[in-house]
Amino acid sequence: MGLILPEVRLSRFERMRGRLRRAYESGREAARTRRAAADTGDAGVASPAAPGPPAAPEAVVVGAASPAALHSSTVSRDDTEVPHALRIAAAWCWRLIVIGIVTWALLRIVGTISIVIIPLTVALLLSALLAPAVGWLLRARLPRSLATAVVLVGGLAAVVGTLTLVVNEFIKGVPELSQKSSEGVRQIQDWFKTGPLHLSDSQLNRYIDEAQNWINGNTERFTSGAISTAATLAEVLTGTVLVLFATFFFLRDGNNIWRFLVRLLPVAARWKVDDAGRASWATLGAYVRATVLVAFIDAVGIGIFLVLFDIPFAFPLAALVFLGAFIPIVGAFLSGVVAVLVALVDSGPVTALIILGAVIGVQQVEGHVLQPLIMGRAVAIHPLAVIIGIAAGVVLAGIAGALVAVPLIAVLNTAVRRLAARTVPDTPPDAVVVASQAP
Repeated sequence: MGLILPEVRLSRFERMRGRLRRAYESGREAARTRRAAADTGDAGVASPAAPGPPAAPEAVVVGAASPAALHSSTVSRDDTEVPHALRIAAAWCWRLIVIGIVTWALLRIVGTISIVIIPLTVALLLSALLAPAVGWLLRARLPRSLATAVVLVGGLAAVVGTLTLVVNEFIKGVPELSQKSSEGVRQIQDWFKTGPLHLSDSQLNRYIDEAQNWINGNTERFTSGAISTAATLAEVLTGTVLVLFATFFFLRDGNNIWRFLVRLLPVAARWKVDDAGRASWATLGAYVRATVLVAFIDAVGIGIFLVLFDIPFAFPLAALVFLGAFIPIVGAFLSGVVAVLVALVDSGPVTALIILGAVIGVQQVEGHVLQPLIMGRAVAIHPLAVIIGIAAGVVLAGIAGALVAVPLIAVLNTAVRRLAARTVPDTPPDAVVVASQAP
């Protein structure tokens, strides 16, 4: 037993050493073969590893420039001959052309279905304004449908009541204003005669005749405008009904509608878009509520001066200022100019100048105190962007476009900032995280 065991161990050791030796020799032989093949390939002779005719030697031209290496952004050697700056400019140009075509197509589509888009936009603005009231009623244990109906009916009653007061006040003051308007026209004629212009009666009559001829020549245009106004009235009624229905469902089912739209997106983009959408909705609500408060302060400020100087139509003019203030920067001023004209006809130039000063003062307080203080940084937009947005809105959709241009810019500003941020949105409170268990 003692002699057999060493033989077994020795034979195993010998076998292992033989395997290592064979592996070493095989590796050396393979290295020699590769080295020989490489030396043979450099000499232009076919090797057993790569059979076939030898490659022809490349011609070398003295003084010729070496071919330019292809850049990662080029697809052919011809592109390397174009300057890099020109390639970048061309890439930007065709991309901007594509974006412009898509934008133009979207604007055409929006213009075609504007009778639907504008009411839905107004319904969104009203929903952002009335949503806190619905929330209060929901916290008071009212059913969601009942709370929405109460808020919507209450808001509609407030609007109808205000319009009724404005119309009644206007009807009462029309006879007096007509009489004073005639007196104002005579005062203006006297000023043209005795003022710095020193116009004669014949010159005044000629200018009046020219104005009359212009009105007669454009009667057809005015008539066609009246005919189109009937169609516009039908569109307004249709839009009003759509606004009421859309506002009701936005207030009642807005959260469910938004979740449905978010689920249509890819999973990786849902949380990011949901975060941007909710931040944009908060911005829209802050903008609408702040605009209503600022418009109310403008109407009260200008209305106080109208009452102090006994200007007719004080309440209708204040209501006009309130509505005009929904168009930032220019709306309240233009509606205030109407109050100045009424003051000029009713009480003369001195009172009109005082009312004009009041309008300008209220506008300065609004622009430098109320807007930054009430709206804050949530909806901070540069005035140039506001002016450009209002002008574009007027061109594209008239008065309705001017009303929705600024809130649309505010919402897009917030959405783009949130989407471009690199931070990860917070996990929704109702999110369910499913983790697979390890096998």
